[in-house]
Amino acid sequence: MFRRRFRMNRPLFMHIVERLFNEVEFFQQKTDALRRLSLSPLQKCTATIRVLAYGTAADAVNEYLRLGETIARSCVEHFVESIIYLFGEEYLRRPTPADLQHLLDIGEHRGFPGMIGSIDCMHWEWKNCPTSWKGQYTCGSGKPIIVLEAVASNDLWIWHAFFGPPGNLNDINVLDRSPVFDDIIKGHAPKVTFSVNGREYHMAYYLTDGPKAVLFAQHQEAVRKDVERAFGVLQACFAIVKNSALFWDKGKIGKIIRACIIIHNMIVEDERDGYTQYDVSEFQQGEDIGSSHVDLTFSTDIPTNIGNMMGVRTRIRDKYMHEQLKADLVEHVWRKFGRVTTHWYKPVPDIKPSGPEDVKTMGFTQIKPIASSATRQTSSTVTTSVKEKGKAAKGREPSPPKMQLSNRYDTLKDKDD
Repeated sequence: MFRRRFRMNRPLFMHIVERLFNEVEFFQQKTDALRRLSLSPLQKCTATIRVLAYGTAADAVNEYLRLGETIARSCVEHFVESIIYLFGEEYLRRPTPADLQHLLDIGEHRGFPGMIGSIDCMHWEWKNCPTSWKGQYTCGSGKPIIVLEAVASNDLWIWHAFFGPPGNLNDINVLDRSPVFDDIIKGHAPKVTFSVNGREYHMAYYLTDGPKAVLFAQHQEAVRKDVERAFGVLQACFAIVKNSALFWDKGKIGKIIRACIIIHNMIVEDERDGYTQYDVSEFQQGEDIGSSHVDLTFSTDIPTNIGNMMGVRTRIRDKYMHEQLKADLVEHVWRKFGRVTTHWYKPVPDIKPSGPEDVKTMGFTQIKPIASSATRQTSSTVTTSVKEKGKAAKGREPSPPKMQLSNRYDTLKDKDD
């Protein structure tokens, strides 16, 4: 019951209340001139969580917690500012070298060496957008929208959040404004090395929309759902993010979304062991046989200059390298997850081989088509076998089987000696 109403377990909620009570003056209980106690930190935090979780108006908690609309709105503003101040550095941080190595191991296990997350954008409707800004923030839906760009991993942890671009920008325009590559450009990011399809790369990547090769697209879409799931869980936990933003001040709206993301990551850390899809011990013990590595000896304290920054920026935007990486990933996913099936075609209908070792002695033809292109071949062979059995039952001479294969192979006509 508590988890459903407060969106987190009781120990985590009490930990937040305790930190706010000890370190933020607004949440400390005081006495007035008549020695009456003011609102407790538990009341203020409960009211804030109710507003964030259910997306209700500020005066909706008046009867339950005896808070007026003004106090409830003040609690929300102080709460989100305090959450960012106390927990933002830990729960909305850049990945450390250890975090990067873990993300690389997970990405390689899923078929994408060098991947450290998936990136996408979410739109938040701004109901009370100032009239002078509506034209800039209005997109095709006709409503003002603020964009949130985020990077998420498979366990729904959000590693990067960039909030504020107007809704008339597409994902590429938002990426151009985003600080997601600032650490790489300035030389503050750890050095990463990985190999795909026999080629070595020195720059990790985030997964987004890509080529339309069938098998690659299937696995790519499965991995890209990480950030979509993270957005869905964030909106399900905090209805204030799902509903239209009621604040006028864009800065306050940004603080609300950042605080919700921080609390989301705290919940993920608290409950991660219950739904993780991978055994983390696989990547922490035993020999390291993966191709993705973080150079722990690489120094990130190198002074930056405009020449180095422009060189790194050019490598990030290198179109040829981007296309080469996509092609190598398609080939790598094919080799890792592709299914090559073997079909046996028999010129003599009434004899079947017991295995591949009997092929040479019985005159069978072994054909290895690429993946699923042999579906029609199999059905053609089965149809021919059924027809031959029917003719044999009527006492007629069975005709030699004719098998029409795909365009990759010539038509085979097996004749009786």
